[in-house]
Amino acid sequence: MPKWFNTAGPCKADIHYMLSPLDRLPQLDRLIEQQGYFVIHAPRQTGKTTAMLALAQQLTASGRYTAVMVSAEVGAAFPHDPGTAERAILDAWKEDATFWLPPDLHPADWTPSEPGRQIGAALSAWTQQSSRPLVVFIDEIDALQDETLIALLRQLRNGYPKRPKGFPHALALIGVRDVRDYKVASGGSKRLNTASPFNIKVESLTLRNFTATEVAQLYGQHTAETGQVFSPEAIQRAFELTQGQPWLVNALARQLVEVVVPDPQQVITVDHLEQAKEILIQRQDTHLDSLAHLLQEDRVRVILEPILAGQELGDIPNDDRQFLVDLGLVVRHPAGGLTPANPIYREVLPRVLASGPQDSLPVIHPNWLTREGKLDSEQLLEAFLRFWRQHGEPLLKSAPYHEIAPHLVLMAFLHRVVNGGGTLEREYAIGSDRMDLCLRYGEITLAMELKVWREGRPDPIKAGLEQIDRYLAGLGLDTGWLVIFDQRLGLPPIAQRTTTASAITPGDRAVVVIRG
Repeated sequence: MPKWFNTAGPCKADIHYMLSPLDRLPQLDRLIEQQGYFVIHAPRQTGKTTAMLALAQQLTASGRYTAVMVSAEVGAAFPHDPGTAERAILDAWKEDATFWLPPDLHPADWTPSEPGRQIGAALSAWTQQSSRPLVVFIDEIDALQDETLIALLRQLRNGYPKRPKGFPHALALIGVRDVRDYKVASGGSKRLNTASPFNIKVESLTLRNFTATEVAQLYGQHTAETGQVFSPEAIQRAFELTQGQPWLVNALARQLVEVVVPDPQQVITVDHLEQAKEILIQRQDTHLDSLAHLLQEDRVRVILEPILAGQELGDIPNDDRQFLVDLGLVVRHPAGGLTPANPIYREVLPRVLASGPQDSLPVIHPNWLTREGKLDSEQLLEAFLRFWRQHGEPLLKSAPYHEIAPHLVLMAFLHRVVNGGGTLEREYAIGSDRMDLCLRYGEITLAMELKVWREGRPDPIKAGLEQIDRYLAGLGLDTGWLVIFDQRLGLPPIAQRTTTASAITPGDRAVVVIRG
């Protein structure tokens, strides 16, 4: 049976193209040798489960440990009923241990205990019964919440001093979030804020993305098996688009070899990569769709909103900024500032946010196309002005992020344009108070600079002309749009205040200035 690129669940070496799952893990031998209790956290579908399954099997095969990975996920259905959650978790653990471990290392039946004590009692009994030091990796720990999560963590802390004879020799909690960000109903914070009640952790570790070399190695496995070649430029482009995020690397490849270029005799090129990228963005499969849920969290919004608007982040606690880094939504740019973690996320995030206004759009007839199907930028401008004057006011209320509501409405309109066969690219420059858009449709490229005139600030026209001049120069264009959304108080309705005018940039480029 031929192998394929995996985009769902742990990788299996017999059916999936995959790299060594342990190469990207920090060296854990020392922590395990030192009887450490630690945390492994990384964004979803980066290979945590695959790696820890492999590590557990390797440790058991060494003959030195009884090592197994179990999951806490089944307890998530009972956040306020620790007793029921514990029974469900232990039942799943017994099944996991029986499946993964050889018969002589299977745990005995769990000894009955009181609610709030069942996990600790089971781990204690298993440890004392095991012929080898017990190592337990608990996956999906942050699926638990509230009383159930607190009960489990407190039992682990209570048993910790009795290791290695009366409690697991070493133990790891595995999830998306670090311990301080586990969700609990504790007043108004809804998170632990500190490592307590798991302040016994030695370290919090993460799993890195693939390097460019590893992406080439992974794609090379497909070439070796089928003969289908990825051009060097295509491999490099795949790394640029994904920044090595494992799910995106695999998802792009799967779209390429199964949908875009199914003929193994055909070489995969950069153009094919761009097609696959658009398919992923438009489909918003499970991984990308999960990002949409995160965007509703207040801690995410207060950081992403200024990033997308090009504003300064302001006085946001480091824990909150690190939270978004841990989730894999943003990265710290080498030149400073936070930015979306990769170009695909850069496209997905505003597209998800614009989906509300987009679903609220009226029927718009594409009168911006010529009879030959080419984009007429003058007709597009007229169509947008009509749309904005008529529908801008109510659509602003449907946008989830108030500070960039006008940007989202404009993008919702432009998505209707590019759905006919174009692309819309975005760039953000934190601290510059702007967003850049580049619409490509056939042979036509239209660049736009989006600015906001805020209360108490001067007219942004001067800065805007300078910024769009640099943007146009970088794209090799002589014309573009400068869109200034006026969000000051006491203004006339949008239909009355929307105007256009011609202007010349410092580099002698002609732009249309749209105010609305």
